[in-house]
Amino acid sequence: MQSVPLEPVNAVVPPTLLQFDPREAPFVDGSDGLPAVRHSQLTAQALRARFATPPAWTPELRREPRMIDRAPAQAAVLVPIVQRPEGATVLLTERTTHLSNHSGQVAFPGGRVDPEDANISAAALREAWEEVGLSAQFIEVLGSLPTYTTVTSFIVTPVVALVQPDFELTINPYEVAQAFEVPLAWLMDPANHRRHAVSATDGRKREWYSMPYQDGPDERFVWGATAGMLRNLYRFLAA
Repeated sequence: MQSVPLEPVNAVVPPTLLQFDPREAPFVDGSDGLPAVRHSQLTAQALRARFATPPAWTPELRREPRMIDRAPAQAAVLVPIVQRPEGATVLLTERTTHLSNHSGQVAFPGGRVDPEDANISAAALREAWEEVGLSAQFIEVLGSLPTYTTVTSFIVTPVVALVQPDFELTINPYEVAQAFEVPLAWLMDPANHRRHAVSATDGRKREWYSMPYQDGPDERFVWGATAGMLRNLYRFLAA
């Protein structure tokens, strides 16, 4: 499938590009007839093996159209795969609504790489600790996916890790409204992926993926950059 230009879920963009509710935007089936990743491929052993010996594959989504003028900056996010007895889940956050970036949206723990960070993985682990209190003692880094460049010129590296389930979170209330988990198998099934498109008020067209997960009474609306990186994870595991 040809790569789809995505707008980031967590970025400040010109007001002309925000005159719509992404939940209400038109969408089509994003599965494209693709199969779900088999449950046997989502175990800790299988995930370790996949990252230890990666297959030949091509990420579907790498770069969003640039919307603001700023110098590129390196960023890292942690993709925390929690090893629950009933099946692996992905730990995600909902950002607080007062933030100038990422406000009110679903995201991975992560942020800008600091000069003090030893490497990309260290940056992702630091951000996970600062945002939700996820301690590195519970985390086993498996590897990383190709970078994903947002419209705000953040060059984001997704760091994929296994997380032991006996952690306790301490949410940073300034940055994170809440943390929650979505089953990995659900996210790795393209039947749950939707492809949206809408024309902005300035005539430009926006396209993105969403993965709306119904968590009891709450809809966890995963879209934009977060959904794009999860779609790349799907391509990597399904290759």
